[in-house]
Amino acid sequence: MFETVLIANRGEIALRVARTCRELGIRVVMVHSTADRETWPVRFADRSVQIGPPPARHSYLNPAGIVEAALREGAEAVHPGYGFLSEDRDFAEICEAHGITFIGPPATVIERLGDKAEARRVAVDAGVPVLPGSLEALGNAVEAKRVADRIGYPVIIKAVAGGGGRGMAVVRDGHEFLQVFRETRAVAQAVFGDGRVYVERFLETARHVEVQVLADRHGRVIHLGERDCTVQRSRQKLIEETPAPALPADLRARLGEAAVRCAREVGYVGAGTVEFVVDDENNFYFIEANCRIQVEHPVTEMVTGIDLIREQLLVAAGHPLSVRQEEVSPRGVAIECRVNTEDPDRGFLPAPGVLDVFEPPGGPFTRVDTYGRAGLAITPYYDSLLAKVVVWAPDRPGAIARMERALSEFTVAGAGVHTTIGFLRDVLAHPLFRDAKHRTSLVDQMLAVSACDAGIRTAS
Repeated sequence: MFETVLIANRGEIALRVARTCRELGIRVVMVHSTADRETWPVRFADRSVQIGPPPARHSYLNPAGIVEAALREGAEAVHPGYGFLSEDRDFAEICEAHGITFIGPPATVIERLGDKAEARRVAVDAGVPVLPGSLEALGNAVEAKRVADRIGYPVIIKAVAGGGGRGMAVVRDGHEFLQVFRETRAVAQAVFGDGRVYVERFLETARHVEVQVLADRHGRVIHLGERDCTVQRSRQKLIEETPAPALPADLRARLGEAAVRCAREVGYVGAGTVEFVVDDENNFYFIEANCRIQVEHPVTEMVTGIDLIREQLLVAAGHPLSVRQEEVSPRGVAIECRVNTEDPDRGFLPAPGVLDVFEPPGGPFTRVDTYGRAGLAITPYYDSLLAKVVVWAPDRPGAIARMERALSEFTVAGAGVHTTIGFLRDVLAHPLFRDAKHRTSLVDQMLAVSACDAGIRTAS
């Protein structure tokens, strides 16, 4: 096992990784920007290294500064968390070139799965269903429109290098396709530095279900069941749960098998996620794979008892997985709510400020992953995720009730600070969510109704 690991991230995931390192007796080095100097993860670490000013491009997206810090501190490995450089092929190669283990899949795997069009080809080669569309990046708008016309509208245009819900646009009519195609390419170039896009059929009513996979360097690939990530806003996940509710047992098994086939096909190593959409007839289709630990990994940990960060570290150090497929035995139901510092009443605009009061919930089978504390300044430079509230119960109604109770206890206050706690409670109370009949359009429907009600009140 490694003696020293550098964590190239911030916030709750940096603290989460550091805690497992501490339990394994691994010395923790934390890099940080000037804005994060006084944060909890930095205080928790054995050593910290300031690598740049607040803007991420000068700190957490600075491979040279991170590798220099790792070499100076004697770190044998770098854990990238999620976001930032976690799926950056070049960063993985730079680490390896300097004799530092990148805790993630090989750079060649990141390159193949990071190219969303190539990832679709991997799925096809593995015998996994994909939505009708192109299996390669489309070079010009006319060619792309021919594909869209052939498969039928609505279609979705996706950036090959996209992620996190960005670089996507739905087109419902051929007359608007050319303009949207050009706009999406421009956004992809600006955000990802890669303007390539592809086209696939868009499902208006669908569920978003992903499967957690683990793979070691000794040929073992397993899955830990699925997570339902259907509650989304602008394709950003808000609530996740496992097992996916109202999913037939045979479909659940086929999803797990399909995810394992995809991982084997590409030679995956480490922890990763294979994502699918499921239609109303319970057909499933591959949409992408993520070469990193997911934000929502705690729900899988809650039902399986398996520490996914620990498995990442073991695999990266050359050890076999500590569990076999037949030993994976999920129990009960777990739900995660992402608490963001955003103002739902102002279109979910970021709402940073100083946390004068920060009182997270507790109680039985309740876990809160956060870097928050009273007195902490929430800055505008980074993602707005403040905390993840995760609960477990023997069944789904019990888990929903426990989450409602936990969110009702969560108190956050400060000048200018707003959170999504109230909105999350509204989603949990929605009849479609409670009956497990919700689809990815649920939040948009709720916001449309809210806007309509506001208009009626204003008119009256």
